[in-house]
Amino acid sequence: MSHACEHTHDHDHHLKSDARAVRLEEAQALCVEAGERMTSSRLRTYELILEANAPIKAYDVIDRFHPDGAAKPPTVYRALSFLEQMGLIHRIESLNAFVACDTHDRHSRFGHTAGFLLCECCGQSEEIAIPNVLEIKASAAKTGFKVNHITLEARGLCNACQANR
Repeated sequence: MSHACEHTHDHDHHLKSDARAVRLEEAQALCVEAGERMTSSRLRTYELILEANAPIKAYDVIDRFHPDGAAKPPTVYRALSFLEQMGLIHRIESLNAFVACDTHDRHSRFGHTAGFLLCECCGQSEEIAIPNVLEIKASAAKTGFKVNHITLEARGLCNACQANR
């Protein structure tokens, strides 16, 4: 994501390589447990999202897929869909981008309600729990509306960018 401010972004939001390796192993175990296959293209797509450690667009994943050329778009889009269904990644609607799920309940195959704090300066995202999800669903139900999916997106400045202003 592009930087919208003037200061140097020397703060590190990146996942360390050993933590990425653990996440990749966890993802493979989750697939085995669910009776699904973690194909090489799915694993590579997940690896690129973990490496980005910030919202990343599908076409950026496509461009980075192979060292000597881009992947075919359907391959990556199918992998993104699978990873999202498995609860390993989230799509940030307003950015049309994807991030790795950061919560400890990522082992839930059916996902969860996600909230995102989006830094308007450095472009990083932070996943948070959304309070009162049951209240939102109950309020909707009173009107006859059935909620299928909730995603909360809040924009502002991360702690490091606030300190650099």
